[in-house]
Amino acid sequence: MMHNKSDSDVTSLAASSPPRSPKRAVYYVQSPSRDSHDGDKSSSMQATPVYNSPMESPSHPSYGRHSRTSSASRFSGPFRSSSGRKGNRKRVNDKGWPECSVIQEEGSYDDLDKDRLSRRCQIILGLLSFILLFTVFSLIIWGAARPYKAKVVVKSLSMDDFYAGEGSDNTGVPTKMITVNCSLKISIYNPATMFGIHVTSSPINLIFSEIIIGTGELKKYYQPRKSHRILTVVLHGEKVPLYGAGAGLTLSNTGGAVPLTLDFEVISKGYVIGKLVTVKHRKHVSCPLVVDSSKSKPIKFSQNACTYD
Repeated sequence: MMHNKSDSDVTSLAASSPPRSPKRAVYYVQSPSRDSHDGDKSSSMQATPVYNSPMESPSHPSYGRHSRTSSASRFSGPFRSSSGRKGNRKRVNDKGWPECSVIQEEGSYDDLDKDRLSRRCQIILGLLSFILLFTVFSLIIWGAARPYKAKVVVKSLSMDDFYAGEGSDNTGVPTKMITVNCSLKISIYNPATMFGIHVTSSPINLIFSEIIIGTGELKKYYQPRKSHRILTVVLHGEKVPLYGAGAGLTLSNTGGAVPLTLDFEVISKGYVIGKLVTVKHRKHVSCPLVVDSSKSKPIKFSQNACTYD
């Protein structure tokens, strides 16, 4: 038997029934992509849904294959499933995260140290090879330039003044004394084809019985390759005391010949490769001669009159 419910009953039932809970808000938690192997530099965040009830959770038994597919289709980026491209599908682990391959280092620090050491050894080896080659090259050039020696020839000696007489030295000791003033002509030839030479000389001495009665010196100069040059050097001596050596000397007022010796050394130096490769030669010259104060003609020297060592 059915009873009709009055309005008061409906009202009381509505008042007694519990109030409905408001609709829950849906929140999304964003997590960064851990796919570092693909080199994706974008900083986009992937969305992970939060379900309102256990029924909507993927762990519920009623959550089927269709639900997984439809849920996975809501993801974007590298997590999105592409049914048409099987090659781009990424494998996931048990928790649903994509697997990442480990980045391996190409080499160890020991290999870098070995590379640096080998590079230093190569630089040192190259530098030593360059020095060795340059040394060999310099020795070859030096050996080729060594035979080119300056040729020296004494041409003549002009006696401008030659006087032998009695006198006394600074202490008042009486002795024979000589005054000399003459000029010497020398010819120098540079046969080198590759370099010029710098020429100078030791003191050019005019000697009487081992006593230097006149002296002069060749000023240093530069002579180009394959060239001749004639030089004039003045020899001078003023009242040189002879002491015991002048016992046999003939005085100028009586006339007579006086034996003398001309002695000097010519020095030539050539810079083949700057100052790195140089050649240096010395030539000793000795010329015996006889001076007569009564004659004023120049004394000429033949080729065999002097010795050249």
